[in-house]
Order: sequence, then C-alpha cells, then structure tokens
Amino acid sequence: MLGEHLRRIVWYFFNGLCRLGQASGAVARQSGQGKTRHKGHRVDVSEDRLVSLFNVGTVRFGPGCAVSCADDLAARGLANAFLVTTPPTRRLCDPLLGALAARGIAVTVWDSLAGEPTLDDFAAALAAARAVKADCVIGLGGGSAMDVAKLVAALFDGRQQIAEVIGVNLLKGRTLPLACIPTTAGTGSEVTPIAILGDEDEDLKKGTVSPFLVPDFAYLDAALTVSMPRAVTASTGIDALTHCIEAYANKFAHPVVDSFAIAGIRLIAAHVERACTDGTDLAARAAMLRASYYGGLCLGPVNTAAVHALAYPLGGEFHIAHGVANSILLPHVLRFNVSAAPTRYADIAGAMGITRSGNDLRDAEAGIEAIAELSERCGIPGGMSHFGISANAVPHMAAAAMSVTRLLANNPREVTEADARAIYEAAL
Repeated sequence: MLGEHLRRIVWYFFNGLCRLGQASGAVARQSGQGKTRHKGHRVDVSEDRLVSLFNVGTVRFGPGCAVSCADDLAARGLANAFLVTTPPTRRLCDPLLGALAARGIAVTVWDSLAGEPTLDDFAAALAAARAVKADCVIGLGGGSAMDVAKLVAALFDGRQQIAEVIGVNLLKGRTLPLACIPTTAGTGSEVTPIAILGDEDEDLKKGTVSPFLVPDFAYLDAALTVSMPRAVTASTGIDALTHCIEAYANKFAHPVVDSFAIAGIRLIAAHVERACTDGTDLAARAAMLRASYYGGLCLGPVNTAAVHALAYPLGGEFHIAHGVANSILLPHVLRFNVSAAPTRYADIAGAMGITRSGNDLRDAEAGIEAIAELSERCGIPGGMSHFGISANAVPHMAAAAMSVTRLLANNPREVTEADARAIYEAAL
C-alpha cells in the first residue's frame, strides 16, 4: 500500500521558464501539436522545458490512515498540535483526537471557519495557535481548512506577515511541521504549494505559492469524504476536473504532469456522478480522492489558467463556492481556448469518454459539451444569473480577473479584458 511508503520524491529541474507554475518567458510546450500562433502566443512542442516538483514527505492512502498522523507526529517528538477544521467536519476529527491523546499529544481544535477563508479568518487562527504555543499544525477538512493550516504553520514565528508572502516564492520558510487530511475530493491542497485567502476589501482571492507550503504529511482516507453532501461532492469534483484540464491544456504543460492530469480526468469522468448519486459508494469516493490528489500534483509545476483567474471574482465578490464558479466558467473558457490547442482538448475529450474521430477540433468540441453536461447531471447551476449576477457586474469583474496574472499567463490563448467580458457575458 502506498500509505507505508516514505515519499521523498523531489525532482529538482530548474530553469527560468517555469517555477511553481510561473511563466517567465514566452516559450512553452504543448505536446502532441505542431507550433501555432494565436493572438501573439506561441505553443511549442519541445519536451526540453524543465519543471520542479516539491512533494509531500509522507503520503498515506487507505481506510483509517488518518489516525496514523498521531504516530507520525509523535515520532518527531511533537507534543502540542493545533488542528484547523470547520464545524461540518468537526466530528470527523474524533478518531484522530483519540489517537493523539493516546500518544500524549495535546490538541487545540480551531473550527471557526464559516466558509472560504479570508485574511481575517487566517489572522484569528494564527493568533489562536500562538496563544497555545503550538509545535505543529494539522489541517483537517476541505481546501479552506488546509490552506489556513498551511499559512499558520508557515507564519507562526512572525518573521513575515501575510501581506509579504502573497505572490510567488516570497515565503522564506515554514516554522512548524504540517499535516493535511482532506475530507473533500477537489482542491488537492494536501499536496500543493499553494494557499488561497479572500481579501474582503478588494473582493478578490489572493494566493501564496511556495514550496514551503507543501505539507510534511498527507493522509487520504476515502471514508472521511462519505459525509459530503451531494452539492459539495459535485462542486469539489468539478474543481478537481478543472485542475486537471487546465494543467493539461496549458502553455507550460509538461509530460510529467500530463500523466497525472489525464489520469485525473478519466477518474472524475467515470466516478463523480456515481459519488453524487450515492455518497456511500466507497469505490467512487476513493477514485475521486485519488483524482483530486492527481489534480493537486499538477498545481505546483504547471498550475491552472483562465478558468481559475476568472472564477476568483465570483468567489471574492459574490461568495460563490469555488468549485461552482469553476463549473460555470469552464465550458465557456474552453470554447474560447479550443482553437489555440485543439489536440490537447481532443485528448481531454478522449479521457472524458468521447470516441476519437480523427478530427481534433470536432472531438474537442464534443468533449467540451460532455463536460458541461456532466456538471448539469451533477446538479451544478449552469449560469451566473442563478446567483443574482447581472450584466452590470461584468465590467468590474473582468477588470478584477485581469489582475490574476500568475494564472492568465498559463492560458493557451491570450485573454484580454474584452475577452474576459465576453466570457462572463456568455456565462450569464
């Protein structure tokens, strides 16, 4: 079982083109295609581009694996854990709390997250962790709990403030050991170098990207995801699908990451509807958790693109769940992108179950429709107007989205502010 392996697989391949998903040059690779030009972007098939993967120290998979967190922390001589979770997942902490107590590890449970985390939420969690003098941090829940846990562990000692580390590679280190335990199958945050917080003053989500945010331990137990409501199962599942799609159809795609992305797409296409229909289907839940993990592995070296960039204003201003925002925008952004990378999107269609015809553009378009239909079958609303967003909001949403340059730079087709407005209008 993978759960018993020490995963110290760290591949250090450095160059100036890609560092944790950041593009610093105009050359990128799209395997399986010839070179094309589209609105000033170049798509290069070269496989010589180097990437960096920073992996979790220990990843454990399987039923009941979460309680082994107690053994792992005890083996490091840790004695005072700060556990970040949410009210809906608080009861899922009980087996781990018992295991920690049995190992003589004190625990402070902080469960004050009411939704997707904000800068204020993070500040409250950090103050609580400092008050109890924690010597390690555990994030148990969805991406919200894990992202807060990551930043608490990183900024505990006060050497840097949160405003100093928003961006890429600005974090100078992490103070405390960190363990993450997902209870949803979507963000993949348990293995990513990324943490996202909402800035309520600017109505926008902001990200910290750093290898120091990659946890020491991750525990993937499908039984912890069984209690997810259908709506959460659907939105987090489509979020994972978006991670995989945007990493595969990306200016900076790489064959190492391609394998994770395509495997994740196949798993989600085959299992997300099953998991939505029957939450107790452990085989479907395990497949979705694995797909989410694969999606998370894509986010460090390649990262996401325009779907996520355009989704940020929907979450920041209108408080639409992240996976729902992605689901609404995904088919519209893909229709915008498809002419820039038809072979890549045809590959995605194949992973979605579309029989290949030999015509990449036709297959890609069929795949996009299959993605939209999958979201609909899972019960996710298909338009922004369902959430009270009108055309009046489009101009300032487009302007806000254009500030998310770290993701827009990855998109296979250049997105202008006028393009962003057109995509939002189509998604109304």
